[in-house]
Amino acid sequence: MPLLINGERIDLARPTGDMIRAYPHLEEKAKLLRSQPVQIVEPKGLLYVQQREFAVTTPKDGSGATCLTHCDGSDTEAEVSLIMSSVKSFSNTTGLEVHLVGGFNDDRQLSQKLTNQLLRAFDLQPDDVHLVTFCVTELNDREEKDIHFPVIYGIAVNVKTAEIFPATFPEKGPDEDLRSAHILTGATLTNIYDAKMEQLHIGPYFWRPFPHVDFWLEQDDKQILQNLSTSPLAEPPHFVSHIRSTLTFLKEHPFPSRSLFPDRKPRIYKKNEEGLWEQVCSDTI
Repeated sequence: MPLLINGERIDLARPTGDMIRAYPHLEEKAKLLRSQPVQIVEPKGLLYVQQREFAVTTPKDGSGATCLTHCDGSDTEAEVSLIMSSVKSFSNTTGLEVHLVGGFNDDRQLSQKLTNQLLRAFDLQPDDVHLVTFCVTELNDREEKDIHFPVIYGIAVNVKTAEIFPATFPEKGPDEDLRSAHILTGATLTNIYDAKMEQLHIGPYFWRPFPHVDFWLEQDDKQILQNLSTSPLAEPPHFVSHIRSTLTFLKEHPFPSRSLFPDRKPRIYKKNEEGLWEQVCSDTI
């Protein structure tokens, strides 16, 4: 079944600007979302999802499933199919609601391309998909001195209420560098959470030595920003330090099969009584 807005099928042959004009409530909802203050989400009770990761979970009562993911255009059609099947494994409803948030009017039109890919991929699904929030590209764009930036950089979902809101995360763990290394070496979209066991599963991940890692670590911030970002002018302040940390991790672990996953088992985490992730021994699982 198709991608729907207010029960009507979207005409994907039309530019997204026409779609926005045809459904003005989407723009109003995007404006409302953009106007919300960015909330700082502390680690307690948090399941953080990085780029090319996704997680599906349900409230304690089991009514309704929520999936959060960060797609970047690497293989959008396959990613959407994977997300849909994962959500359906937790929910027997035939219709799913989709909230698209992110991107901006970047010079290379990468955000627009990804938005179009996502709309087409959802439209190809066998189930009804209802587009509820559309805060992307021009609807998530601000301009400052002729330079475009996203308004919302991060998003959070309250699983119990299904509320979405702009957010920032002081901590992005556990295993932030390991997960980032997996992305930088060309990972495909990965499910990181086992909702039935309430466990975070990281890995096992394998990669080849990162090419020219010493060269990149010797470069100044400007070179890293210019060459390792798709939108150098719009990156958040921590981007370069994050990339340096990931490159250092890749240098320290050129062969993760030896140093990180010799037993070919994932690193498993479970929330403790304080709501913080704690690694558990795989032998006790």
